[in-house]
Amino acid sequence: MYFHPFFCCNHRKTQKILGGIHIANKELQANEEIREKEVRVVNQDGEQLGVMSSQEALALAQSKGLDLVNIAPTAKPPVCKIMNYGKYRFELQKREKENRKNQKVINIKEVQLSPSIDTNDFNTKCRNACKFLSKGDKVKVTVRFRGREVSHSEIGEVLLARFAENVSEVGTVERPAKLEGRNMTMFLAPISQ
Repeated sequence: MYFHPFFCCNHRKTQKILGGIHIANKELQANEEIREKEVRVVNQDGEQLGVMSSQEALALAQSKGLDLVNIAPTAKPPVCKIMNYGKYRFELQKREKENRKNQKVINIKEVQLSPSIDTNDFNTKCRNACKFLSKGDKVKVTVRFRGREVSHSEIGEVLLARFAENVSEVGTVERPAKLEGRNMTMFLAPISQ
């Protein structure tokens, strides 16, 4: 029986999920994890200390009470920096958290209409769409056709044009009406202040 090297030991789950492709670890190598014989060393101020063996560089970093971190593993020889690795990771996580906090999430709300919608129902749907748009959300307006109604798709186009006109003070048409199967959809985006 032949055993393929990709499907043995601990790699079984990883290989099945990734289809036999190894993905590099996102974490940087630090201290004893650095396996290269020679590395280019940079101190915490950014000054180059030259090329030396990884053991010498590690001893130099430990004498200063800092860590040796491989910041450019693909360079020849790899570049290692002497720094406080724990503080560096903390600052990185803090920056990522700040970036996530500054991101604005845009939701897409959906309003569904039918070709034979009554005037009051239509006005209620318009008010709801205006409310969504004023909050900064995008709105997907869908006209659902049932049975033979799909053969009269021009009714849906007129309805969506009227809808866009009613909400024009708070939103603009991002994507015009388009027939997709039995549904005609149009996207509205809020007017940026």
